Amino acid sequence: MRVCSNPSLWTLPLAMGLAGPAMADDATLDFGVPAWPGITVKTEIAAQLLEPLGYATRSEELGMQVVYQGLDSGDLDVFLGGWLPAQDSIYAPLIDSGAIKRVVNNVDGAQMTLAVPDYLYDQGIQSFADLDAHRDRFNGEIHGFGAGSAASEILNEAIDNDTWGLGDWQLVDTSVVGMLTAARDAISRDEPIVWVGWTPHWMNLELDMRYLEDSRDLFGDNNGASEVLTIARSAYADANPNLMTFFQQFTFSAEEQSWMIREFGQEEREVEAVAQQWLSEHPQRVKTMLKGVTTRDDQPAWPVIESRLESFNDA
Repeated sequence: MRVCSNPSLWTLPLAMGLAGPAMADDATLDFGVPAWPGITVKTEIAAQLLEPLGYATRSEELGMQVVYQGLDSGDLDVFLGGWLPAQDSIYAPLIDSGAIKRVVNNVDGAQMTLAVPDYLYDQGIQSFADLDAHRDRFNGEIHGFGAGSAASEILNEAIDNDTWGLGDWQLVDTSVVGMLTAARDAISRDEPIVWVGWTPHWMNLELDMRYLEDSRDLFGDNNGASEVLTIARSAYADANPNLMTFFQQFTFSAEEQSWMIREFGQEEREVEAVAQQWLSEHPQRVKTMLKGVTTRDDQPAWPVIESRLESFNDA
């Protein structure tokens, strides 16, 4: 699987960034892949399953806005990271226009909201409503992962509106690395900290943390419950029902994707190795993903992949 990692492509018109428009080459399945570890690994898993079935795949590392532009223009075919409701402002117009189709929610249990260390939760700081009574302990700071993010917009609006008494708080926006470094450092000293947390992510495996309850659902319905959608270009989906059957069954738990993110993003293992390990350790899951799926020449898919998995284990 070939990945284009040139950051300059993120700001160029998509047609200039790709080797050739997918609409002119529907023999190749073109994935859009933002530089997010979980989406990168899932895309590699899909490629390792589809290529032995006769499907050529290509992945382009692009900014999220550019991915949606590519789906709209026909330069890209499938995106495995449609996080809703966070991306709704760019997702909804393309759904309304008919340019894209929702295929499936590919992660069960995704969520984004505020998080605190276990020890603070055990001390009674269990909801947004509990924060302001302990403002001094937190220095009136909420740690975020970047100005302009959906989470940043939500929290700044809450501060502007004094929601949950946050009017005199401030958002400390750095980066994902900066935010989680602050969380890890505070936890190592048993100090108070509140930050924007989400799952799937390696933080859920590495940090002793709990999510705060929010009856006002600032981060979305059901306290920030989220979907991570598989999105397909409509014309491509209509032309490739066999592939859409596969993608409808290509789903994971939040814990599984958190593992992928840790292994690739945190442990810095090669994406091909992480994907191969997941496939080798989950043969029955893979068989379920391939139910009713055929090779490109209409042969049952599972025997082909079963043989491939056996070769992984023999290596």
